[in-house]
Amino acid sequence: MTTTPFGDTVVRGFRVGDGPPLAEAWNRSAPADPISPERLRSLVLLDANFDPEGLRIAVAGDGSVAGAAYAVRRLTPLYGTDVEPRQGWVPFFFVDPAARGRGLGRLLLTEALDWLRTHGRTSVDFSSYTPNYLLPGLDAETYPEAAKLLDSLGFRTLYEAAAMDRSLVGYRLPAAVARRHDELVARGYRFGTPADDDLVELIALARDHFTPDWARAIRECLVSGTPPERIVVAREPAGRLVGWAMHGAYASAPERFGPFGVLAPARGTGLGKVLLHLVLGRMRAHGAHGAWFLWTGERSPAGHLYRAAGFTTTRVFRVLRRETDR
Repeated sequence: MTTTPFGDTVVRGFRVGDGPPLAEAWNRSAPADPISPERLRSLVLLDANFDPEGLRIAVAGDGSVAGAAYAVRRLTPLYGTDVEPRQGWVPFFFVDPAARGRGLGRLLLTEALDWLRTHGRTSVDFSSYTPNYLLPGLDAETYPEAAKLLDSLGFRTLYEAAAMDRSLVGYRLPAAVARRHDELVARGYRFGTPADDDLVELIALARDHFTPDWARAIRECLVSGTPPERIVVAREPAGRLVGWAMHGAYASAPERFGPFGVLAPARGTGLGKVLLHLVLGRMRAHGAHGAWFLWTGERSPAGHLYRAAGFTTTRVFRVLRRETDR
């Protein structure tokens, strides 16, 4: 427990009973990105890497939560045996509006960073922690004060991630995409819902050619009951699985598109565009009003593909990193 210069406010690790007031304080502090107690429980408290001492909480004398900063390091590997022993994350921090302007945010972040340093973490990212990130990074437009604080503490931008949305009201498969689909089918490509046995190959494709986190997301959503009909896979004429697109993989949100990937040798064929639109069509058929996702490079080939499909950028997040010596 840390004594602070803020009257009777103290900073300590998470304790039983902190969950509900923590969510309430979060929602007062970051109304643009509210959290429910259920999401807090799933993404933080039940995370296999959660350590109560890493969640630094500022508690006022009346028992209310005045702010928090969450630090986490891997106790269990995302895939294989690598626990990334030098890497840590700060997925979020916040200060209640009534407690701002006195340095409490800096104190909370400093304690979080110190905690990570005591566990050997010399590289710290904000806030792209997988598997349970809440946002890809910092939305500096929404949180300019947070951007200044993180910059003053040595965090620097690694890259930017764009969140995009598009309406599906009145959506129809574009004629050009339908023609490309038919051309690919005539050449021997096959598109469809994966059978149970196909899922083994799909998960391996996501893991080995993209990221283990996508493989985990696909596996976990299917185990939790997500219908395979939310996935469209593509096979080349020789029969190899070369791509897929899906929706509803994260938190059972049916309007959230992705993950989505096409093997490099199959890119430039129109395959990705066809997969994207086939899934958008399925989403609309199931009553989705719109489609959205949190993470792509705005100027990347994927970003251009999404914009051509009618997506527009709604937010831009900075993925930040702080490097220190031991």
